[in-house]
Amino acid sequence: MSTATTTTTKWAIDPTHSEVSFKVKHLVISTVTGYFKSFEGSVESESDDFDGANISFSADIASITTNQSDRDNHLKSADFFNAEKYPQMSFSGILKGSTLEGELTIKDVTKTLSLDVDFGGVVEDPYGQTKAGFEIEGKISRKEFGLLWNAVTEAGSVVVSDHVRIIVNAQVIKQ
Repeated sequence: MSTATTTTTKWAIDPTHSEVSFKVKHLVISTVTGYFKSFEGSVESESDDFDGANISFSADIASITTNQSDRDNHLKSADFFNAEKYPQMSFSGILKGSTLEGELTIKDVTKTLSLDVDFGGVVEDPYGQTKAGFEIEGKISRKEFGLLWNAVTEAGSVVVSDHVRIIVNAQVIKQ
């Protein structure tokens, strides 16, 4: 009688070939894009197609950038992320087919989140490293995470939309 053994493969996010961004409507007429410049993540998978993989991720709030320093400082303030008190946001979940289901924590609020995943495949790079690529997208309500600040213009338009699109392009390296 033989018993099958399962091998778990560990992968780490390659920050030089990955990007974590968000998009939010401003004044209902245009979109502002922001990025987290400092983040880390890992994947543990027992299959080549990553189905059932455990994924964990965190981003440093102080690394947020929208290419406008006043807005960046406002986002880091207590009006939004409160980077001093809550220096990181985190996510952990399981990939099920083309859906990543897990828990996102921003500030002291944790919510269940489902993200769409497009698995780009696995290749060996010119340096002999095995890499896999993913495009991950979803949407959250910022107010559900305690990011409540807003203002209304004289014409009655809100300054910042409640809905925030999350877009992650991740390349991971086999460990």
